[in-house]
Amino acid sequence: MSVIVGIDEVGRGSWAGPLVAGAVILNTPVTGLKDSKKLTKIQRKKLAIIINSKALAVGLGWVSHDQVDKLGLTSAVTLAMRLAIQQIEIAYDEIIVDGNFNFLSLTPNSRSVINGDALIPSISAASIVAKVARDEFMSQIALKYPNYGFETHVGYGTARHLAAIRKYGVCSIHRLSYNPIKQALSP
Repeated sequence: MSVIVGIDEVGRGSWAGPLVAGAVILNTPVTGLKDSKKLTKIQRKKLAIIINSKALAVGLGWVSHDQVDKLGLTSAVTLAMRLAIQQIEIAYDEIIVDGNFNFLSLTPNSRSVINGDALIPSISAASIVAKVARDEFMSQIALKYPNYGFETHVGYGTARHLAAIRKYGVCSIHRLSYNPIKQALSP
């Protein structure tokens, strides 16, 4: 049986906060795995605990909002995935990236799978652990910036987030290269 590292990222479209990639090797089935976006917050948290305790390996790659602005989105996703893979300390046969683009194409034995987070359990697990970690980070950031609602929208573009930007301006964790933020900064 081949050892597969599933990898996925979260926070790509977020206007604020980090981009996080998860990398997971599962050796036993975990009941309830699916695309993290199709799970409730409570389901994700419960599954993340199970994944972190049962998985052979779990890695998280964090790329800050500043790095996203500096590198651009494609390079930032690639970096996050590389950082997550670097934390995998056991031998594996293949890396499977969620989506239609292999951000790790220069890494041997890597490929991408469209809808991998729905089809491949280790990718679902990677998506879940990355989403839970990022959401928890954004909930902590919300304590520093209580006017923005980061604890609910976790930095994504919502009407509440846009209204907060219009009222309070851009804060230090916003991605300045993203159009809604650029527009908020322009006179």
